[in-house]
Amino acid sequence: MMVWLQFVGSATLVVVAAIKLAEYGDAIAVRTKLGGMFVGTLLLAGATSLPELLVALNSLYSHLPSLTAGDMFGSGMFNMLLLAGIDLFSGQVRVLRRVAMKHTLSASLAILLTLIAVTSLIADVDIRIGWVGLDSLLLIVAYVAGVRLLRANMGSSIPLSEAESEEQQVPRLWVAVVGFSVAAAVLVLVTPWLVRSSATIAEMTGMTTGFVGTAFVAVITSLPELVSCIAAVRLGAYDLAVGDLFGSNIFNMFAIGLVDVFYVQGSFLREVDPAFALTGLLAMLLTTLGLIGNQAQIERRLLFVEIDALLIILTYAAGLWLLYVRGVGI
Repeated sequence: MMVWLQFVGSATLVVVAAIKLAEYGDAIAVRTKLGGMFVGTLLLAGATSLPELLVALNSLYSHLPSLTAGDMFGSGMFNMLLLAGIDLFSGQVRVLRRVAMKHTLSASLAILLTLIAVTSLIADVDIRIGWVGLDSLLLIVAYVAGVRLLRANMGSSIPLSEAESEEQQVPRLWVAVVGFSVAAAVLVLVTPWLVRSSATIAEMTGMTTGFVGTAFVAVITSLPELVSCIAAVRLGAYDLAVGDLFGSNIFNMFAIGLVDVFYVQGSFLREVDPAFALTGLLAMLLTTLGLIGNQAQIERRLLFVEIDALLIILTYAAGLWLLYVRGVGI
């Protein structure tokens, strides 16, 4: 019973801190006059993805690579489920038809980085520079190059939200920076509890740590994206919402590469069960469906749900069932 209380308590603190992190990140974006796509894809995505990175680092120190991989790839899957959920939440507004076509670039980069990680898992090539695997360095370089490409293509012409003109409602820049830092500190302190309780629950229930990471921890660490997306959609800031989800998938793959920098025992990706390639492929498949939804011009609804959103939801459910049956991760 105690472990479940620890899991729920730490999960709640992680979600609250990450939500405040996203809110203050949004305030920083407004005060610095950055565009909605740039903020959503880079700044806000990085802020809301910080829980995944901290879970990964703490899992690493606890010798739980499967929990790290499950959280990272599972978060990519859940983010695309949220993308479909936006369709349900926004009523008659077709969000993926309203956002800028340049989200094609961010979605494509998310697919590319996930493909690099999946290929590394399958290839299992031990080439290192120092203690860091070449595959991890490739992920980091691809992320940096992708950020530069996104920044060059997005500019700041797209408004952040309808509230951007009312800066008096947004905290001052120094307040936002302090709040952002405090929220980040809370995440650093609480995340180890979440990791330890997750591992204990996996042992108690007989589920693998990989599946716990994919189905539970990934959902918890992705809840800030859910909150920030709902807030953005309410404000009509559709680019911010979609950019946050695609951008989080990009950042999660960068985080896998970054984790290897702290893993001095060898190449981190070589420690991960190659079976996680299936989880990565599911994340790629869901991101591809989201990309198609962004590009398709045909609007077809089944009752009140768009066909592309329904496909994402069904694929996510089928993917989780497949991962549970396969028992991915040890």
